[in-house]
Amino acid sequence: MIQIFAYVIIGLVILGLLNVIVSTYNRLVMLKNNVDKSFVNIDVLLKQRADEIPNLIKVVKESMRFEESMLTKLTELRTSFLNANSVEEKVELSNQMQDQLKSIFAVAENYPDIKTNQNFQLLQGRVSQIEDAIADRREFYNESVTMYNIGIAEFPNLILAKMMLYGKKQLLQITEQEKKYDGITF
Repeated sequence: MIQIFAYVIIGLVILGLLNVIVSTYNRLVMLKNNVDKSFVNIDVLLKQRADEIPNLIKVVKESMRFEESMLTKLTELRTSFLNANSVEEKVELSNQMQDQLKSIFAVAENYPDIKTNQNFQLLQGRVSQIEDAIADRREFYNESVTMYNIGIAEFPNLILAKMMLYGKKQLLQITEQEKKYDGITF
């Protein structure tokens, strides 16, 4: 009877030890995968920024170019009108200015969002959103790495972590170049 009792206790100790090993293993795997996932999330935003910002800049440039050409044409017509010597010339230039103004008004009615300053605000807002999201994801990544590094350094996790060849991971740090901001150039 004592022998059976001893076997039961040894079995329970072995089961307890296996439970600790399995739960430690699972926790370490979860921590490592969480670090990997958080970095991929940063990578997704960096790709989005790389894809989106040039397109937004292109839209702003096109809008600016369109508005500039219309306004330049109107300014040229106005200058020509002021310098015109004959009534016929003034009438012709006045008609051209009227057509140009109609064109500007038609475009503004059909495309009320084609206003350069709104496009700049859109660009600025979108860039800010993406940069904020990247900062948030970096913070989450660093938190994940910190939890992972603590997890592999704790006892008894450290024994299993060494057997699994899990090593310390580096935190994402802001480089000097990232700290420097020269603004957006067109």
